[in-house]
Amino acid sequence: MHAYIASHYDQFLQDLATLVNVDSGSGHAPGLAAVARFFQERFDRLGWHTRALEFDGGAVPCLEVVNRKAHPATGRFDFLFLGHMDTVFPAGTARQRPFSIRDGRAWGPGVCDMKAGLLTVLHAAEALQHAGAAADLSVCIAFNSDEEIGSRASRPWFEGLAAKSRRVLVFEPCRSTGQRVLQRKGVAGFDILCHGRAAHAGVEPEKGANAVLELAYQVLAVTGLARPEAGTTVSVTTIAGGTAGNVIPDFAQAGFDVRIASLEEARRIEAGFQNISASGQADGVRVEVRGEINRMPMVPSEAAWRLWEQIARIGEGMGMEMKLISTGGGSDGNFTAAMGIPTVDAMGPRGGRAHSPEEYIELDSVVPNTRLICEILKAAAENRLP
Repeated sequence: MHAYIASHYDQFLQDLATLVNVDSGSGHAPGLAAVARFFQERFDRLGWHTRALEFDGGAVPCLEVVNRKAHPATGRFDFLFLGHMDTVFPAGTARQRPFSIRDGRAWGPGVCDMKAGLLTVLHAAEALQHAGAAADLSVCIAFNSDEEIGSRASRPWFEGLAAKSRRVLVFEPCRSTGQRVLQRKGVAGFDILCHGRAAHAGVEPEKGANAVLELAYQVLAVTGLARPEAGTTVSVTTIAGGTAGNVIPDFAQAGFDVRIASLEEARRIEAGFQNISASGQADGVRVEVRGEINRMPMVPSEAAWRLWEQIARIGEGMGMEMKLISTGGGSDGNFTAAMGIPTVDAMGPRGGRAHSPEEYIELDSVVPNTRLICEILKAAAENRLP
């Protein structure tokens, strides 16, 4: 099996080039559908059962794959493999920055976040099928296409699959220094909108109600909710207001990115935004708050720790350095971990600079990482995993 994986390394690179050169930003339905078709055709060739789904009026094509039905005795899958087909890049990026290889790395939009991770799932499945290994395992694969925008449409679908699964592996990229992920911060997005009253700034400013002034008060108050010592950050990320230099502004709006490391902090942040007074501090201005916590913190359970310990032993037995890192970025693993299902994240190849023009994967991690996934499945088939 290991020899098979090594011998198909060039095929992995060809597949990766094909996928990276397809624009599949969130909401770009033609590109997302093309990526879904690529995987559906390949899994169909393996004889696995595939099902194409569409959510949000076709804007969110998704793919569900199973090698066999859930175990009759338990009604559960041994594994759910999670991945997302969408990227953060707009249409046209692949033409501007197509897939390339240099300096031992593969480059291109979405190469590490997370098209290489998706391919790891496919190539591991092909290797296991070729070897006839782990045939008794029941594996479910869920690839969605709205993860980068919060997974709002696809979340009920993959959470339903997770509820029927013993374990979840998420194929976000392994960090460039080799760390996997058991713990992620929760993610929230809030907007504060201030509604005032316009007036001439020079002739009768007293007749106006200054929305920008109120927003300034609110930005200072809300960013004061941050507790870096507890892992909570509150960042104002967008701001807009006013129409002209001589007009008291009647509207202003700011957006906030919030990251939280614990459930207690999540509740505190929710309360903080809910308690913002609608009347405001500037006379005559009404304040409106929109938003929510999209992903609760990914906090590892005891079962997740036990699963990780076994996975780490497998990797170390292969000569891999197995380390963990806690990260501020969220993933769909936040959702499955919050359901109490043992979840290990960052199971894709090593990479870095996600969401940037310098995004890459380390090519020397492709084969070992695919082998690791196969060995994890073999261990589960031999009852060596919790």
